Amino acid sequence: MFQKILIANRGEIAVRIIRACREMGIRTVAVYSEADRDALHAQLADEAVCIGKAQASDSYLNMERILSATVASGADAVHPGFGFLSENSKFASLCEKCKIMFIGPPPEVIEKMGNKSEARNTMAAAGVPVIPGTKQPVTDAAQGMALADEIGYPVMVKAALGGGGKGMRVVNGRDAFEANFQSAQMEAVKGFGDGTMYIEKYIEHPRHIEFQILADNYGNAIHLGERDCSIQRRHQKLIEESPSAALNEDLRRRMGETAVRAAKASGYRNAGTIEFLLDSRGNYYFMEINTRIQVEHGVTELVTGLDLIKEQIRIAAGEPLAYKQEDISVRGHAMEVRINAEDAERNFAPCPGKIEAMHLPGGNGIRIDTAVYGGYTIPPFYDSMIMKVMAYSGSREETIQKMRSALGEVVLEGLVTNLDFQYGILENERFLSGDIDTDFISSEYGM
Repeated sequence: MFQKILIANRGEIAVRIIRACREMGIRTVAVYSEADRDALHAQLADEAVCIGKAQASDSYLNMERILSATVASGADAVHPGFGFLSENSKFASLCEKCKIMFIGPPPEVIEKMGNKSEARNTMAAAGVPVIPGTKQPVTDAAQGMALADEIGYPVMVKAALGGGGKGMRVVNGRDAFEANFQSAQMEAVKGFGDGTMYIEKYIEHPRHIEFQILADNYGNAIHLGERDCSIQRRHQKLIEESPSAALNEDLRRRMGETAVRAAKASGYRNAGTIEFLLDSRGNYYFMEINTRIQVEHGVTELVTGLDLIKEQIRIAAGEPLAYKQEDISVRGHAMEVRINAEDAERNFAPCPGKIEAMHLPGGNGIRIDTAVYGGYTIPPFYDSMIMKVMAYSGSREETIQKMRSALGEVVLEGLVTNLDFQYGILENERFLSGDIDTDFISSEYGM
């Protein structure tokens, strides 16, 4: 087992990893930017190293400085968390060359699955259902339009190396193709440094269902059930829950088996998620593999009782999976609501600032993952998420009631947040009935 792990991240996921390591008797090293000098993760770790200025490119995305901090501190592994360098195959490869264990899949898997075209072709060859679309990269609008005409509108234009909703456009007809393709491509170049695109049939009003998987170094792979991530705005998730109200036991079994097959086909190791779109007729299609721990991993932890960060660390340390598929059972219902420092009435504009006063809810079945505290100033340089409020109970209805009670207790003075907007969703009749899809926010709120 590792003696010391460097966490190449910040915020609540860094705190989450530090706590898991502490419980396992592993020492931790935090890295922080100048803007994060007073951040909680820098205070909780056994050691903390400043790696640069506030901008992420000078700190949390600076591979050389992070690797230097790892070597200098004597850490034998790096946990990348999510975001930043977590799905960067170059960083994972550099860790390997420096004989530092990267707690995640191998660099070749990250690279292969990070390219959406290649991932899609790999899945099709393994018999995993895929959305009809291009098999080869698309680099210009004229080529893309010809292929879209063959596929049939509406289509989705996507950045091959994209993520987080960036570099994506829905195109409803031929006349709108060129402008949408070019704007998506420009966004892809700006966000990922690559303008390679691909095109697929757009599935209207789908649910976004993801299966959590674990795979070790010895060919063993299991799934831990699904999460329904359909409540999202512009491809950014807002609320996640498990299990999904849309799946019966037969569909859940088939999708779970497909997720495990997808993991094995990709040569996957460590924790990850297999993402599917589910249409109204019960057909499901592979969308992508997220080669990292997910923001919403706590939802799965609540319904399975497993600690996914600890499982990641054990797998990276060479331990075989301690569970077989028949050992995994999902009990009860869990839900996560993301609270962000953003103004829903101003097109969700980020609202960094100082937390003048704070009160967090508690009680049976409530979990809060956060790195903020009273008096802390949220910097303007990073993601706007303040905390994740999670609720667990015996049924979906009870969990929603518990979540409403918890959100009603939250106090965050000095900041504008999306708290009221999220509370409103929990009172929406469509949401309460479980009649949701990825268009829920746009159709119900026009956003």
